[in-house]
Amino acid sequence: MENPPYAFPARSNQPFPHHNYEHLKEEHEIGVVSPGATVSSTVISMYQPPPRDHIIWSIFSTLYVNFCCLGFMALVFSVKARDRKVVGDHSGASSYGSTAKCLNIMALVLSLLLFILIIVLVATGVIAVTHAMQPGV
Repeated sequence: MENPPYAFPARSNQPFPHHNYEHLKEEHEIGVVSPGATVSSTVISMYQPPPRDHIIWSIFSTLYVNFCCLGFMALVFSVKARDRKVVGDHSGASSYGSTAKCLNIMALVLSLLLFILIIVLVATGVIAVTHAMQPGV
């Protein structure tokens, strides 16, 4: 299969080469609206969902997995995000909501790691639970 070589157009002194294109006539009409006429306009509104504040997750993180007070800090940022959302500052609300989400994830992961570590230490015998459960010792 042979590819024929591309023929470059010859250079000329004209800034734009002359082609056989049909030139369109530009017609602009500026209308004047009379005082009694009604003018209709079209408004396109883009729906943007409100930013999430993760307040329910923060409440549960505060009550159940409050590792190093990360759940409480997530709750503080969630309340700030909700306040910003009520005021109408969507960028501030999304920033505070994102911080609350990160703090909730950190609290959950660290609490799960601590829980797994305690289970492993009890299973391997490093932490002896049997002596604490025997009466009279």
